[in-house]
Amino acid sequence: MVMIKNSILFIFISISMHISAHSKTENNIIAEGAKVEKLADGFRFTEGPAVDKYGNIYFTDQPNNRILKWSADDEKLSVFLEDTGRANGLYFDKQGNLLSCSDMDNEIWKIDMNGGHIVLVSGFGEKKLNGPNDLWVHPNGGIYFTDPLYKRDYWTRNPEMQQDGEHVYYLSPDYKKLIRVDSDLEKPNGIIGSPDGKLLYVADIKAGKTYVYDIQPDATLANKRLFTNMGSDGMTIDTNGNIYLTGKGVTVFNPEGEQIAHIPVEAGWTANVCFGGKEMKTLFITASEYLYSIKMNVAGIR
Repeated sequence: MVMIKNSILFIFISISMHISAHSKTENNIIAEGAKVEKLADGFRFTEGPAVDKYGNIYFTDQPNNRILKWSADDEKLSVFLEDTGRANGLYFDKQGNLLSCSDMDNEIWKIDMNGGHIVLVSGFGEKKLNGPNDLWVHPNGGIYFTDPLYKRDYWTRNPEMQQDGEHVYYLSPDYKKLIRVDSDLEKPNGIIGSPDGKLLYVADIKAGKTYVYDIQPDATLANKRLFTNMGSDGMTIDTNGNIYLTGKGVTVFNPEGEQIAHIPVEAGWTANVCFGGKEMKTLFITASEYLYSIKMNVAGIR
């Protein structure tokens, strides 16, 4: 009888500790008393936030074909670039160039800080891409990106699928080699990698799932496994390895794929997220016609 009582007590204490630890994790990633704050509005649809080395945030208003900048110094908004090739997802490379998924002609652009650009990718296998959507730069300089099909009313080309499916690609650091690294997804969308370059997370928004892969030395992917039963539009990661997914607000998962927090956002659709600010402890959120932010206790990856 004593052994049974002790066993029950041990189970109760273990469950209590697990619940307490889970609650503590959820409460600790968001700064105490912090709330989602609307920074700017009046856009048609915001997307693709990316942070530069100073903590400034660049994001797209894709229907208006422009990239905007939110300054970390004076917290003011300005237009960085017009005529962006209908830029969607953005990411900075190590040289300070802004990479964009510019789907007017289904290309990957490299944009310098003067607004000039070169086209890094214009197709695969002598065919146009479907419409590059989101991208992440590996520490070695290579670029992983997703290529789903979302038919655009501004396309002048055939709006039907150009490739034989919706896939994930990798562009080598010298921009000379483009390979497919996953061709077994319904509609890949959000993508992010771990700062050590060992893991890649890809959201299959149509299937409602997010997967994680091991990145091999040759840039191919291995050991694909389910991370969580939730898809996502955009994604980001913090220094603790937590993954932030979007759609109906922002949902946060720990590295084991367990949900630890949800941040409601008062907008029809939450498209993307990115850490920024001088200390990298502000989460910026692009959602429908708005740009939001919330103060965090955890930091993002610069």
